[in-house]
Amino acid sequence: MNKTTIKTLIGLHGMLVVYSMSGICSKLAAGESFLNARFCIYYAVIIVLLGVYAIGWQQVIKRIPLTTAFANKAVTVVWGIVWGWFFFGESITPGKLIGAGMVIAGVVLFAKSDEV
Repeated sequence: MNKTTIKTLIGLHGMLVVYSMSGICSKLAAGESFLNARFCIYYAVIIVLLGVYAIGWQQVIKRIPLTTAFANKAVTVVWGIVWGWFFFGESITPGKLIGAGMVIAGVVLFAKSDEV
């Protein structure tokens, strides 16, 4: 794997963090009354985050195969667990850890099969 590919993958994962943050705002907005100020602010932030993600995603898929980029998107499951714990006090159960481990193993397995 060359230096450019590594930089692209790091950028991809940065974009996936941005994408996963839209879920935080979605959950916060769900707790608000429809169309009150906070609800509108959360949804405005969602639109901005998804816009940034969309632009970044287009840049990433110019540089690496779509199948590789899309396989890495599964890592947002891990970010969902982290954000749930950090922002909402959700518990991290053994089942969640096993599931996240399986997702990461799948991404690594797919990446290794791409090298062959």
